[in-house]
Amino acid sequence: MRKVLGAVTALLLALGVATFIGLPGATAQGGTGTIEADVKYNGAPQVEKLKVNKDTEKCGTEAVIEKVVVGGNKGLTNAVVSVPGAKGGGGKAVKGMIDQHGCKFVPHVVVMSPGDLEIKNSDDILHNIHTYSTANPSINKAQPKFKKVMTEKLEKPEYVKVTCDVHSWMLGWVAVTPGPASVTDKDGVAKIENVPVGKQTVEVWHETLGKQTKEVDVKAGQATKVSFEMKK
Repeated sequence: MRKVLGAVTALLLALGVATFIGLPGATAQGGTGTIEADVKYNGAPQVEKLKVNKDTEKCGTEAVIEKVVVGGNKGLTNAVVSVPGAKGGGGKAVKGMIDQHGCKFVPHVVVMSPGDLEIKNSDDILHNIHTYSTANPSINKAQPKFKKVMTEKLEKPEYVKVTCDVHSWMLGWVAVTPGPASVTDKDGVAKIENVPVGKQTVEVWHETLGKQTKEVDVKAGQATKVSFEMKK
């Protein structure tokens, strides 16, 4: 009887070790990986310049509106890369924050989880935050120079346009995303960590060039690369 019990115990231990180290026949559940996106635009940058005649001591005399920013190797800046359907990843909720500095919205594109958006006024002048959205209630509030921070709620996923009613050239965007997301840098690269393993849909959105999606297969502990080329 002892020999039988010993044999069963040894077998169970062997199976446990096989599962732990991933030998054939072992199964692994859960885990997360990383998505590395490369977003390009095979076209010319789109930049508009406007003369400024209001609050020039803070805003300067010329406003530069960069609708399409193209960096090194045709990399597209300010594109939002997200995994809208990713659930149960290891990432934490991301609180949104946008600043009004030099009469510009900084950063130009903000990524956040549904919830609170912190709106700063670093200019020490009057601004009026005005958002345009469909899923979330619009915000239209004055922010005088003494009100350095306001907190508003954007609780439903969508891309929200942000303007200032005092300074008409100011333009920004807030991407409220249900899953993990990131914004492309000056070279058109975005990295999203803590993406659940398995088949995932990666979405790229740009304020001028629209939206694209691709399917990827995320592996645990690995980086999955995906490339996009946005069109005019």
